[in-house]
Amino acid sequence: MKTTKAKKNFWLGSGLTYGMVIVAYILVEIALKTGHMSSLMEGLLVPLCTYSILAVSLNLVVGISGELSLGHAGFMCVGAFSGALFSKIMKGSIDPTVSLIIAILIGAAVAAVFGILIGIPVLRLRGDYLAIVTLAFGEIIKNIINAIYLGRDANGFHFSMKSEIELGLGEGGETLIKGAQGITGTPQASTFTIGVILLLITLFIVINLVNSRTGRAIMAIRDNRIAAESIGLNVTKYKLLAFSVSAALAGVAGVLYAHNLTTLAALPKNFGYNQSIMILVFVVLGGIGNIRGSVIAAVVLTLLPELLRGLNNYRMLIYAIVLIALMLFNSSPKAIEIRERIAESFKQKRQAKKEA
Repeated sequence: MKTTKAKKNFWLGSGLTYGMVIVAYILVEIALKTGHMSSLMEGLLVPLCTYSILAVSLNLVVGISGELSLGHAGFMCVGAFSGALFSKIMKGSIDPTVSLIIAILIGAAVAAVFGILIGIPVLRLRGDYLAIVTLAFGEIIKNIINAIYLGRDANGFHFSMKSEIELGLGEGGETLIKGAQGITGTPQASTFTIGVILLLITLFIVINLVNSRTGRAIMAIRDNRIAAESIGLNVTKYKLLAFSVSAALAGVAGVLYAHNLTTLAALPKNFGYNQSIMILVFVVLGGIGNIRGSVIAAVVLTLLPELLRGLNNYRMLIYAIVLIALMLFNSSPKAIEIRERIAESFKQKRQAKKEA
């Protein structure tokens, strides 16, 4: 009986999450076709999908695994540059949509590899120590990419960490990565439809992982590491799995982000620690461990500064006040009690209808 009820709740909760995204997509498409959406809002559609994917993927580490990671922007950066580099190399050779799909797979794979390489040593740490190390990883990745020069000519690929001149390209050669200037000329193949599809895939992967036997093992380790070890759970294996899957999904978000720009550069505002903190804010305000809440928080907090742009100097003040209010609402015992009462009231009404 309990198992049936748990399955029913799972399908109801996941269906509500998928339905929310699909309904939002339909409403946006209607607004686009009828011309009721401004160009500013239209330009935010792909970033909304990108940040939603990042928030959901980070929640897998912070909420489900219980580890504080501040290097998510680093995995996003790795995925973005590996995917954009592939598209730049293949530009004109294959269809842009096919190129984007392959680039997404490459970005996810490269980010997952980095997640494993970073995760093996750092997941031995906990709390603040893990946060500091992952934060350092993100900054190291960004700085390394800013120092890379890559080109190709008839003789093949040329690599340098000094300057573009050091590449020594022959006649007709092309510079692919120009150090701090990044990659230019990547096909702008990202669309809102592709972003929504990737978001739904991300939700499917994370929700099913959380509700699987593996997900329950990860949460058991989060709740009590010693007890989990005592019953034979491999703590390192499950933590590394959550970390690498989260990194791979961040890489997917990075590829989507890269293909929405004409020039991709590893700037602090795009891939720095502020970006990692912002993604963490989405997770915290949406509710740690709450997948649907992560999507809602990412959308609301991304739209809010743009919606308040007309207020000029006051918009960031209002944004900060909203953040504080949401934080208090999520963490205040009184607010939690009110939400529980409302939920219990709805539950009793539903039960009364069934009995009637």
